[in-house]
Amino acid sequence: MLLNFCLVLQNIRIFIIMEKRKGTYYIFDKPNSPLTKHAATIPVLQRGELLVRITYATLCGSDLHTFTGLRQEPCPTILGHEIVGIVEEIEAAHPHLDAAGAPIVPGDIITWTVFASDPTTASYSADTPQKNINLYKYGHRQLTGTDKFHGGLATHIILREHTCIRVLPSHVSMAVAATINCAIATAAGAIRLAGEITGKTVLVSGMGLLGLATVAMCKELGASHIVVMDINEQRLALAKDFGASTVINSTTSILTDSNINPDRFIDMSGSPDAMEQGVEQLNVNGCAVFVGAVFKQRKTQIDAEQIIRKLLTIKGLHNYNYTDFSFAVDFIIAHGNKYPFAKLIENEFTLDRINEAFSFALTNKPIRAGIKINND
Repeated sequence: MLLNFCLVLQNIRIFIIMEKRKGTYYIFDKPNSPLTKHAATIPVLQRGELLVRITYATLCGSDLHTFTGLRQEPCPTILGHEIVGIVEEIEAAHPHLDAAGAPIVPGDIITWTVFASDPTTASYSADTPQKNINLYKYGHRQLTGTDKFHGGLATHIILREHTCIRVLPSHVSMAVAATINCAIATAAGAIRLAGEITGKTVLVSGMGLLGLATVAMCKELGASHIVVMDINEQRLALAKDFGASTVINSTTSILTDSNINPDRFIDMSGSPDAMEQGVEQLNVNGCAVFVGAVFKQRKTQIDAEQIIRKLLTIKGLHNYNYTDFSFAVDFIIAHGNKYPFAKLIENEFTLDRINEAFSFALTNKPIRAGIKINND
């Protein structure tokens, strides 16, 4: 009788533990269809993994492109890669240190790269770890029976080995912190590729989150003149709050020699018109960095003779590397409160209102819609 009672108690204890390890996530199954809620047991962590309780996520433009079918992702999947959260569990083999050498303990607020890239892979490059083969990308994976909790629209996420992690101080808001590991880090990558910014005239086209972050970084790096282009007057006005010297509405005016001759041109818009204008106006020894053209569009036409005669450099950037990520974290820690990054989250929703959030984002086209995730 006593043995049976002990077995019952043990089974109850196991049941309670398993219930505590349950999490929920919202599945994207096909374009333009509501996301559906599911619950599952959080698996036992594998070597070097961390379990994170997600506190906040934001809807990136690529999430919206996937939702509407403009971008293809393996389905079913859990969308969301701009994420921040609190460490709940650390597997023993993890070094328990972040990329800056700070200790990681349960309860820490952390941000991390949108990918895990294995440095032992033959194709690995420290300059472009985001292009490694067999890359593990959060928010971009197919949901399987053994691979769950890998997207931001969920209560939890499991971070794989080789994910670059940074511990965040409490003064960084969760909403702003969520954007670091995509938009802010990509802006940092564009700055790196553009080269020296101090004392330079910089032109930035496209005043979404990427463009605004780029403007603020150029301001802090000592650019002498920052010119921005966009078709939205409200975003042009906002750009001034982020450090823009001159704003140009590209629907009513175009760049000419009398306007500006930039030393650096960074395109976040993806508009062929903007890219053509920016390259055309570059100064001798100028550098252009293309970031925004990640969707189907007409071919961009560049005058090869001008590239040769003006000794121009044109570079492309997709995602970012680990150095860019840490630069972005340090930038937000040091300067995030100096600029109105928090204003860029134009509306907040709880996780159970995720379909309302998508509807709002697609209809109103905010810079970001925020998802506040309460796991109490």
